[in-house]
Amino acid sequence: MRVRDLMTADVITIGRDASLKEAARGMIEAGVSGLAVTEDDGSLVGLITEADFVKSESDRRPKRRARVLSWFSHDVEVPHFERLVGDVMTSDVVSISPEADHAEAARLMQARKVKRLPVVDDDNLIGIISRSDILRAFARPDESILTELREHVMRKVLWIDSKRVEVHVVEGNVVLEGQLETKSDAVLLEDLAGRLDGVVSVKSRLTWEVDNTKLEMVSPPPGVPPHGNWA
Repeated sequence: MRVRDLMTADVITIGRDASLKEAARGMIEAGVSGLAVTEDDGSLVGLITEADFVKSESDRRPKRRARVLSWFSHDVEVPHFERLVGDVMTSDVVSISPEADHAEAARLMQARKVKRLPVVDDDNLIGIISRSDILRAFARPDESILTELREHVMRKVLWIDSKRVEVHVVEGNVVLEGQLETKSDAVLLEDLAGRLDGVVSVKSRLTWEVDNTKLEMVSPPPGVPPHGNWA
């Protein structure tokens, strides 16, 4: 399944010059744990997440406490510094294309140890894909898997008569039973079934009339001279 089909397109963004209070309020109101940081033209410049807030606070408190003590000891007025999104955001952001496969997105999240990826097309942010979005691909209904297997893979791709094969799908586990004309059809059907979104496993009990994987070429194909270098 493509990232485009799983991503959240209605992305809540914030500018780098917004205050942390504004960012926190936006995350709470939207019920999200992170916001994309963009320029006015929609280009992505960073992400701000709950982890950035925690790190910002842990870095700030000891230093601020020490400064406050020194200010009080010298009767100096304590100034107020408002921290901005651009001060704490993560600017080294890895993004993904909307045409990428959901498995690629999962591998990228695992490798970078992140919970979400911005979806970028021509440098513009068009969506966000999260771990929960990817889980939807694996939670695909059995009926949907069965329909795609019969109507798309068997009928349109392999041109296999659906009456030749019994297909059972239970909790994403596929069982194929029946007899096909060739072994190559059986191998391809098993392989393509395993690639469908939501499929957990494939068990093939298929048989075939002809093992065409062992047939030898006894004559050159049409158009090749019989005495040519065909060995």
